[in-house]
Order: sequence, then structure tokens, then C-alpha cells
Amino acid sequence: MDIITTYLAAVWDILLEASPYVLFGFFVAGLLKGFLPADFVARHLGKGKRAPVFKAALFGIPLPLCSCGVIPAAAGLRTQGASKGATTSFLISTPETGVDSIAVTYALLDPIMTVLRPLAAFISAITAGLLVDALPAERDEAKPAPSAAPSADATTPAAHSAKPLGTAPLQAFDPAQAVHMGGHDHGCGCSSGSCSTSAPSDTPADGPASFMDRFRKGMQFAFGELIADIGKWLIIGIFIAALITTFLPISFIEEYVGDGLFGMILMVVVGVPMYVCATASTPIAAALALKGLSPGAALVFLLAGPATNAATITVVSRMLGKRVAAVYVASIAVVSVLLGLAVNQVYSVLGFSVSNWVQATEEQGHGIIAVISALVLIGLVARQMVLSRLNRQHGHACHSHGCSCS
Repeated sequence: MDIITTYLAAVWDILLEASPYVLFGFFVAGLLKGFLPADFVARHLGKGKRAPVFKAALFGIPLPLCSCGVIPAAAGLRTQGASKGATTSFLISTPETGVDSIAVTYALLDPIMTVLRPLAAFISAITAGLLVDALPAERDEAKPAPSAAPSADATTPAAHSAKPLGTAPLQAFDPAQAVHMGGHDHGCGCSSGSCSTSAPSDTPADGPASFMDRFRKGMQFAFGELIADIGKWLIIGIFIAALITTFLPISFIEEYVGDGLFGMILMVVVGVPMYVCATASTPIAAALALKGLSPGAALVFLLAGPATNAATITVVSRMLGKRVAAVYVASIAVVSVLLGLAVNQVYSVLGFSVSNWVQATEEQGHGIIAVISALVLIGLVARQMVLSRLNRQHGHACHSHGCSCS
């Protein structure tokens, strides 16, 4: 009972620490969704060679999309004429960080990592994008599809089953198929199927949307669809972090992982194939840092974990080609390790300890705002999990009885 009590206390402490910043991050994400034009990113990524790669990395940093949720968004950019390099850059910078994960990084790690994390995401993204654009053109390289909307047939379940992954030629790639791949059925962890990336038109049929309409749409996305996509995984990340805090001895990190190159390579091996979103990876990294993991190795996990997983590697190979997928994975692994080594040097020069900062943060008391925020976050996540379960049951019932579900 003492162990269980200690574990649950660790879960609650991490939840109290993170919840106010998570809710603030969701709020800012809602503002971006409501007031950023749906075609803003696409309009800047098709012309030029280097500029679209830099723009794609910059645009991707604040967007709160997971490594699977970014797939349909990137597919849409590709079909609208974005280069392979710009698409790759967007695919990396977007899941590695976001306004919600930046806020949680400040809450659970330290101010230095809060600045270095998005900077590292930007560097890794532009490096991969430039490398992809430097690849020699393939003889049978497919041109991106026109920007016209996909046909109705492409969005039907039959179309998805008729084009299984890896069987259709590259030129037949369909963004609607990528949306389907981004869902929970493919093991990437998104719970809402489309990962909340389908951006409706900002201008309704009856005229431009008002300020309140945009604000309402953004908040519905942030505290509805976005919570549904990553809320469950954030809670899972907190439970894992509590397990590390409670049961992993400090001596394990010191004796078997260390603070050098091996620890960073280990974080790459662990992070690349697994699914963990940027927000959920933060409490895990903070728990490991508290046990003695170096800040550089923690950064490697924060970059490699959210940036990719087994499902997205497969989809990237399908969407952009095997060579691009190889550069995509290799650049994430190599650049994250190099940046991790650089971050260790930064912390050494500044004489700053991320573990001491995390420990001092945990020792501070939590006020009523933290408690209310934690309860609100739990309520929102629980609500979306119930709704998601009801929707799946409804969809299964419709499928079984052959009815038309809207």
C-alpha cells in the first residue's frame, strides 16, 4: 500500500505541475486554429528551393499536431505543390514541438530547455529538408497531385481498402488515404481518426466568419478534437513518468546510461519506433532527468520520440519515397544526437543542472489554480474518451446494420 500511495502521489504531483500549462497551451492552439487562415502555410511552401524549407520548419513549430496527425496535413501541402524538402521539414518540426509542449517544457523542465527545444526542432527540420531537396531526382519521380480536391470516390471506405499501403503507385497517393492512415487504426495513437488536421474553410457560405465564430471554432478544436487526439497520451505519459519517478533508482541511470554518447543513442533507439507526442514525452523526459539523465539525452528523446514512429515511417515512405524516408529517419537520429551533445556543452558552460531545477520545481507547493487545472484537464480527457468510445460503438453498430452514418 505504501508503494501504491507513493506512486499515486507522484502521478498527482506531475499532473498538478503540468495541468495549468497544458490548458494554456491548448488555449493558444485554439487561437491558432481559429484565426490562422487554413491555406496560410500552403501558400508559402511551393516556390523556391531553400525558403520553403525554412518556412515549413518555422510554421510547424507552434502547430499542435502529433507525428501521425501531421501526416494528412503534410499530404495536403504536398498535393498543393509543396516541395519534398518543405514537406519533410514540416513533418519533423511540427510533431517535435508545439505551443502546448513548449508550455509543458517550462513547467516540467527548465527555461533553458524551453528555448532550446523549439530551436533544436527548427534546426533538425531544416537540415532534413535541405538534404531531401539535395537528393538527385528519380527518373520516375511522380509530380505532386493538382490542388483540386480529391474525388468523392477517394474518400470512401472502399477506396481505402482498394489502395492498401504500399500497393498503389506513388502518383496515385491520396491525402484522404493519409488522413485514414493517421488514425488510431494504424497504431499511431491518435484517437479521433483524422487527428484533427482537416481544416475547414475560414469563410462560410454566408460570408466571412465573425471574431466570436473564429474564437468558438478554435476553442472547440483545442478542448475537443485536440484533447481527444493527445489527452489520453498525455495522461499515459504522466503515468509512465510517475513509474520512473517511483521505481527507477538513480544508480541505474548513472551506471548503465551515463551522460555521454551512449545515453543519447539509447534515447534514439527507444524514441524513433515508439509513439509519443511532444506533450506526453515531456513528463517522461523530466522524470528521467530527475534520475540523472543528461539534458542532451533528454533533448534527444524529446526530438526523436515525437518526430516519428513505425507507422509514420511507413507512410512517409509511401508518400515521398523510400529515399526520402531514409533521409527523414537518419537526419532525425543524427541531428538529434549532435544537438544533444551541443546542449550538454551549453549546460556545462552555464553551470546549470536540469535535474536540480526539476527537483526544486517539484518541491514547491501547488496552489488552488493547479488543483482546479488538474481537475479540469482530467474532466476534459475523460469526457473525450467517453465520447470517442460512444462514437466507435455507434460506428460499429452502423457498419453492422448497413445504415448511413454522417
